[in-house]
This record gives sequence, C-alpha cells and structure tokens, in this order.
Amino acid sequence: MKEKTVFFCSACGHETPRWLGQCPACGAWNTMTEAPAAPKAAAKTRPVRRSMPKRLSELDIRDDPRFSTGIRELDRVLGGGAVRGSIVLFGGAPGIGKSTLLLQACGTIAQQEKILYVTGEESERQIKMRAERLGVGHDSIYILAGTDINDIIAAIEEISPELVIVDSIQTIYDPALNTAPGSVGQVKQCAMEIMQLAKASGFTAFVVGHVNKEGAIAGPKVLEHMVDCVLYFEGDGSLSYRILRADKNRFGSTNEIGVFEMRREGLREVPDPSEVMLAGRPTGVPGTCVACVMEGSRPILAEVQALVTPTSFSVARRTSNGFDYNRLYLLLAVLEKRGGMRVNACDAYMNVVGGLTLDEPAADLAACLAIASSFRDMPVPDKLAAVGEVGLTGEIRSVQALDQRLSEIARLGFTQCVIPSRIRGELKKPEGMELIRVKTLREAVEKVL
Repeated sequence: MKEKTVFFCSACGHETPRWLGQCPACGAWNTMTEAPAAPKAAAKTRPVRRSMPKRLSELDIRDDPRFSTGIRELDRVLGGGAVRGSIVLFGGAPGIGKSTLLLQACGTIAQQEKILYVTGEESERQIKMRAERLGVGHDSIYILAGTDINDIIAAIEEISPELVIVDSIQTIYDPALNTAPGSVGQVKQCAMEIMQLAKASGFTAFVVGHVNKEGAIAGPKVLEHMVDCVLYFEGDGSLSYRILRADKNRFGSTNEIGVFEMRREGLREVPDPSEVMLAGRPTGVPGTCVACVMEGSRPILAEVQALVTPTSFSVARRTSNGFDYNRLYLLLAVLEKRGGMRVNACDAYMNVVGGLTLDEPAADLAACLAIASSFRDMPVPDKLAAVGEVGLTGEIRSVQALDQRLSEIARLGFTQCVIPSRIRGELKKPEGMELIRVKTLREAVEKVL
C-alpha cells in the first residue's frame, strides 16, 4: 500500500493534500514540498495540561518575571532581561558566535538558576572544551547530547531547569513523525512541544535556528510566529565585531541592538559602539562623512563612505554595503535633480564602516554629503557630522531625538553638525558646537564643501 503523503509550504507551513503552484495561505510560488503524512494521533501522544480561564482583573503582574542573563548587551536587546516562560529563537550564520554567546550567558545564570543545555550538533566533549576556553564551569549546568524530543522532555521533567537551551531546533526530531529531522513538520512539531512545556512549567527556552542563503531562519515561517522573541546575530566573518538585533519581541522594543567583539577568550561586550565604529577613520580624505542614527534608545555614530567615479559602461553601476540599495538610488536622483551634480554618468559605491546597517532616514544627509564630497573630490571637515532626512524636492527634514544625537556627537569631539533649519520643539545646543542649519540639499553642499 502506497504511503500517504501531504505537501507543506516551506514559507508558512501550510499543509495541502496535493501539490499546488502557489500556496493558498501566504501566496508564495513554488514552495510546496512533499512529505509523508504524520499519523493523526501523533500530536496527542502526550497529555497537555489544560489551563482554566481567569478574569483579567484577577491576573497579578506585580512580580517582575524577568531575570538578567549577565550580559548587558543581550539584556538590552531582550528588553531588560529574559522573561520566564518565554521561548526565544536565536538565528545567525554558521560560526558567527551563537553557541559561544549562549554558553557565556550560562556561566552567569548558573550561579542562581539550573540550566539544561541540549546539543544536537556537537558532542559533550566539544561543549566541555568550549566551556573551558570561555571559563564557564558550574554544577548547575547539565549537558544533554541528543536529538530525540522524548529524551529532551524526559530530561526537563527530571531536572526541572529554569533555563533550557536547544542547539539547534533543526536537529531535533519526533519519532512519531515519519519525516527527516529539519523538515517542515519536524521543526514545527518539536518547537510546539518545547513551547507548550515552557508555558506550562515556567522555564525559559533559548532555541538556536539555522539560517538560509537569504539570511532568514530556515524552516517554516510559522516558527517565528510561535516564539516570543526572534534574535539575529549578524556580522562579517572577516571582522571581529558582531551585532545582535531583535526582529520580533513581545516583551520589549525591536529597535535595540547589542554590539560584541569576538576574541579568543569569547565575545566581549562593546558598551560604546560609536567609538568603535569611528576607530581608524581617515582624515582629510574625500568621500566620507559621519552620521548619527538611533538604535532604540541609544545614539550611534557611524562613518558613511562613498566613491563616485566616471563610468566606463553604458549603464552606471551602483553598489551599497550597510545602506539600503533603493535608498541610494533615490538620493543619487535627488543630487542629480536638486543638487546640480551629474552623478548619473558615474559609478557610485557606498559603504558603512564597521558592519552596521543604516536603515534610518536620518542618515540621508550624511550619505549625500559623502557622495558630493567624492564627486567634487573635496573632503568634508574632519570634526563635522550631519543629521537630517532628505526629501524628493531636496528639502532637509527634521528627525526625532535631535538633542540626544547632538549630545553624543559632542561627546566624541565633533565641533560642527549640519542639521535641518526647521526643528520640532526646542533644541539644546551643546557647549562648543557650531550648528549649521540648512533648508535644502544644495545649501548643505555649498556650506560644507
């Protein structure tokens, strides 16, 4: 008798009895994959504790359910610490430092909490060697090298840990499902088992997830909907700095970032990212300008570099690293039309130093000044920074938290700052700083260069 199969959408996890070119749930094309159908009773092999409804007025939230991980940058991204009973999905490229960061956090949390570290990719010996290199060792840390979800649940019920780390979810499988580990059904079922147990028992779960070629969490998209927080660990493998950011957070902001430096003894926190991003900045060189962006509640200074050169092709090339590609096209068009610069016949390359990604409009003015500086081959003053959004008509618009940005700019020794002339609310001028107010992009270029 032929085994019954079903089709899963690799984007959202929607199940259909037959193959379809387009997923009826999310609309994605060519994402249906065939897999053996799971037994209907597989999801009910273990009894689930039923929760009784309660009145909203009877719920007590006075006790803070958060606890510190011992790593300030990680606590910042989580919204002030990890929340008990939550499940956090931790993604990142291979070798970026996910396991290292979580094992370092175990070294501090284990002083007060009991931890179960489930490793499905590495052996117990490998975990022990990394722990010795990081200086992590405590009797409250338990290591389980296995991939069977039944063994993991049995270990959780036996040890009763306050923190469970699963590295990684793509290696865990449920024997009741006739599919390979890492498939859509396996990932979704195992994550659901861990989530239900975490909510019922009150422990915190950190689940490591692989990423695909596009940089997103591999597996069904529904995995990100199931968890409470999705963290991405980013960085260039050739550079020592790593950036931790939240893509989803039910208990805090998604705008905060954490900055780390990879060293031989592990990851080191970088409490002052602005100083790190500007380290080694060249002086008196055309094509560079400093921008100040807000990452959550923290202002960060970043160096924006641009290179504009006459093209030798029929169509000019545009390349950006750390800056939105479409936004670069828009700013070049504004410089062409409103700034009076013939950049349409030039190749344009833009780079944000340090691996930071600038996705805030406040970096528009600094990017335009860097492009104009390279185009005219005239350097921007070394002690000058720029903050402002550029509109399609060439106007310079105000941005939020300008007082906080100016304080950070002055703290790092800059004496000039280009800002919009129209500002919402009152502005406190830092001592010793010259504010260059501009209305249009053309005016900003003429005053600076």
